[in-house]
Amino acid sequence: MLAHAYDGLPLEACGLMLGRWGRNEVTQFVACANAEQSSRIYRIDDREYLAVERAADAAGLAVVGVMHSHTHTEAYPSPTDISIADPAWHYVIVSLRQPEPVLRSYRIEDGTVTEEPVDLLDR
Repeated sequence: MLAHAYDGLPLEACGLMLGRWGRNEVTQFVACANAEQSSRIYRIDDREYLAVERAADAAGLAVVGVMHSHTHTEAYPSPTDISIADPAWHYVIVSLRQPEPVLRSYRIEDGTVTEEPVDLLDR
């Protein structure tokens, strides 16, 4: 995710996280193109989303969240992020504002943002 965020500069980068519902674990990250081609907002193209969703389903997985980078702001959901949030998803934000990247994850439900812990597993 960090490499994809840097590769996307100067634009926001984005991608989908795959896992199994109810496990709070991401088993695969799929880098996607930012269809908005913007340094301030992101959008995954519907066709690309559908292709990832179909491949995940074939592998017995589901799209459980999205990652995107913030190129100019902290790793916290923007008002736009909050307004489009799916309460079932995990939202990882990578901030590239400082010299060292910051990765944080959130759940967003009814406008309420709750940070969740991130543990990296060595596999």
